[in-house]
Amino acid sequence: MSALYMIVGTLIALGVLVTFHEFGHFWVARRCGVKVLRFSVGFGMPLLRWYDRQGTEFVVAAIPLGGYVKMLDEREGEVPVDQLDQSFNRKSVRQRIAIVAAGPVANFLLALVFFWGLAMLGTEQVRPVIGSVEVGSIAAKAGLSSGQEIVAIDGEPTVGWSAVNLQLIRRLGESGTLQLLVREQGSTADSPRELVLDNWLKGIDEPDPIRSLGIRPWRPALAPVLAELDPKGPAQAAGLKTGDRLLALDGQALTDWQQVVDWVRVRPDTKIVLRVERDGAQIDVPVTLAARGKEKVASGYLGAGVKAVDWPPEMLREVSYGPLAAIGEGARRTWTMSVLTLDSLKKMLFGELSVKNLSGPITIAKVAGASAQSGVADFLNFLAYLSISLGVLNLLPIPVLDGGHLLFYLIEWARGRPLSDRVQGWGIQIGISLVVGVMLLALVNDLGRL
Repeated sequence: MSALYMIVGTLIALGVLVTFHEFGHFWVARRCGVKVLRFSVGFGMPLLRWYDRQGTEFVVAAIPLGGYVKMLDEREGEVPVDQLDQSFNRKSVRQRIAIVAAGPVANFLLALVFFWGLAMLGTEQVRPVIGSVEVGSIAAKAGLSSGQEIVAIDGEPTVGWSAVNLQLIRRLGESGTLQLLVREQGSTADSPRELVLDNWLKGIDEPDPIRSLGIRPWRPALAPVLAELDPKGPAQAAGLKTGDRLLALDGQALTDWQQVVDWVRVRPDTKIVLRVERDGAQIDVPVTLAARGKEKVASGYLGAGVKAVDWPPEMLREVSYGPLAAIGEGARRTWTMSVLTLDSLKKMLFGELSVKNLSGPITIAKVAGASAQSGVADFLNFLAYLSISLGVLNLLPIPVLDGGHLLFYLIEWARGRPLSDRVQGWGIQIGISLVVGVMLLALVNDLGRL
């Protein structure tokens, strides 16, 4: 079933985002008087084909990994004399800039619409209350403690842990101070805290910002009673059963499932001994933990889980907006994610953020499937993020991308004449090499995650 969600989710995501991107080019081209020959969603053999009254061919092709809008252009073939005024290359540089920029702009507008809808639907957020702080950690040195609620980071309100994580991600690889506002239990006053960062998580693969500060979010206690087992996991292989209550791990008494999670995570490929209560009797069960992830950042894996419990109502917060306020919230989230995406690319370029965080088609497909399976809200959220990524990437000043064409046209606008075909040809060759290189790197990262 998960494979079906992955396939359907990916096809819907690519279909929606590519269609809107190309529609942006198409719509503005028509308004500028350019004749559009073909509007294609996908590449390769056409599966569906039809024409409109203006002679534009609309195509849904077999390979759904992109799309394109083909316009009348003298550089790509002979143009009838009576249609020269409808040729793309005959339009003013301002019109060409508008046509090329319209695709990425359509992606940003689509993300805004998704975020607007999500803001009106509302979400239930877990209040960012600290459960515990590691001794000697960055958070401990700043005076953070159990029970405090994080209400703002660097001036940005944090209504839930997802907002906390987002604000922390913006500071990855940096040095300086992280400004927090915290609120004590039962208080209405906020007090500031300064966390000192020094090349924080610079170049780390798959960083965990909250945990690396030494903060453990508050969560309801989970009794260490096994409710599910991975059929191929170490727990099942060792003979553990659902209903077993874990009493101790390597001699350390257990009262909460989180103790097991924390202990196991840092011990990949390690043999542990669990004391278990089963049918009124106590037995010791040796278990050899598995490892998950890459060698340097591998984590231990037990292959067991417990039954979830309900969160106390006072630890949850309902966040929703009216139709007008949701527009502002949608615009704010679109801007924040666009800046974060661009900043992350810059940090990868300068080595502040590991390039292994770059994701390719396999990861996108997996996330599409997981979000589609989680529900409409999660899938819309994923579409919004992906649409922003598509918009930002297409605006990069790399020839063959929209941003590269914009760069050529802006230079033409500034100097009063276009760059020579020779220079543009060199740029396109360099651009193709860069794009192919990045795609290969992303694919290698995807395969490494598998």
